[in-house]
Amino acid sequence: MAAEVSGSEVGAEGQEPLLSAGEAEEEESRDVVETQEHYKSRWRSIWIMYLTMFLSSVGFSIVIMSVWPYLQKIDPTADASFLGWIIASYSIGQMVASPLFGLWSNYRPRREPLVISTAISVAANCLYAYVHVPHSHNKYYMLTARALVGFGAGNVAVVRSYIAGATSLTERTSAMANTSACQAVGFILGPVFQTCFTLIGEKGITWKLIHLQLNMYTAPVLFGALLGVINIILIFAILREHRVDDMGRQCNSINFEGEESGVLDQDAEGNVDRVAVVAINFLFFVILFVFAVFETIATPLTMDMYSWTRKEAVFYNGIILSVVGIESVIVFMVVKTLSKKTGERAILHGGLLIVLVGFFILLPWGKKLPNIQWQEIKNNSIPRTTASEMLMPFWSLQAMQLPSNHTVEPVGCPVTQSWCLNTPMIYLAQYISSDILIGLGYPVCNVMSYTLYSKILGPKPQGVYMGWLTASGSGARILGPVFLPI
Repeated sequence: MAAEVSGSEVGAEGQEPLLSAGEAEEEESRDVVETQEHYKSRWRSIWIMYLTMFLSSVGFSIVIMSVWPYLQKIDPTADASFLGWIIASYSIGQMVASPLFGLWSNYRPRREPLVISTAISVAANCLYAYVHVPHSHNKYYMLTARALVGFGAGNVAVVRSYIAGATSLTERTSAMANTSACQAVGFILGPVFQTCFTLIGEKGITWKLIHLQLNMYTAPVLFGALLGVINIILIFAILREHRVDDMGRQCNSINFEGEESGVLDQDAEGNVDRVAVVAINFLFFVILFVFAVFETIATPLTMDMYSWTRKEAVFYNGIILSVVGIESVIVFMVVKTLSKKTGERAILHGGLLIVLVGFFILLPWGKKLPNIQWQEIKNNSIPRTTASEMLMPFWSLQAMQLPSNHTVEPVGCPVTQSWCLNTPMIYLAQYISSDILIGLGYPVCNVMSYTLYSKILGPKPQGVYMGWLTASGSGARILGPVFLPI
């Protein structure tokens, strides 16, 4: 009996285990159901990513309405073509930084590139607030500041990579849609903050000790810097590394391993519809190109067409885009529910059609020419159109001749722009109608593009492909302003 017991013990001890200790522990950890505490921590971190995405978009659009008048004020040598480069410099910086921060996040905790990139944006915003101080080459300092803000916004690749890894397959589509919604809302609501700061005025308050001018041009970027500091604090306080598999089971977060490695990724790679991926990238490029053109041209167009001053252009365009921003928030709330009934493709088609109609309305249809600004004459422009005349284009109103030296700032369409002498005026009613339609169609297209893209990619890690989509959007925001014939 003893021998039998001894033999059975030897046989049990001699039997080779199916899993090693480390593998067994890992398999057991993967089968553990996610605790409520882990679930809350994971989604708190995802919400921090939403906030980071929103703030990076706000950093682009918070000064979009005031860049042109501020550029004219600090450096009279800057022309409209240089404005295009300043607008595009943000996207150039983002295009360069996105793959760098994405690569960094694969080898180190994601908190590091997020904090560093946000700190760069904060410093760049502070630089923008001081571009008036140098005695020359101010436009190049502004160009550098906007490029650095864009470089800091390259953390969008890290944000999307984190969200893709911290959500299950059933959660991922909604999370990606929410991310794109935060990005789009940031682009649209940025001018809302700008509008609030126009109340300070162009002169504002000067703090001579540190050579700081707090006015309608610098206050928005300083506010953006403050939001960036708050974001850094929240990243340190709340963000935690989380990773779940497609079933939602928690697993170890290993950032030093590339996301695109492994057998599973290779199998999933073969199932990706490459034609659909290219089509969505091209479509996303077109959508961002259209909106970049729209945002860039808004301020110069209204100053030329309606004889608005710099302050009026920033204030009125800010109000218009604020209303469009509220409209877009409502669209985001409706489109998620509507997509379940009609499908994403049908809604995307509808959004593109609405944007097309918006730009069709913006074409100059009338016969009246804009007011001409004569640079050599000091009496403003002749004549200045009233708001009621612009709102009622079919009414024949007598234009009032402004008295001499009505204002120091010349307004109207500069005679140096040849198109001012032969291109009909775009009435204010047309402009507002176009704003409403584009503000309705753009968020629909943006959200549906990301949603369809995430579904086309399937369960595979989406870091590289999302990087391509980000590059497509950045390229559109580069080409749109640069090649815009203002």
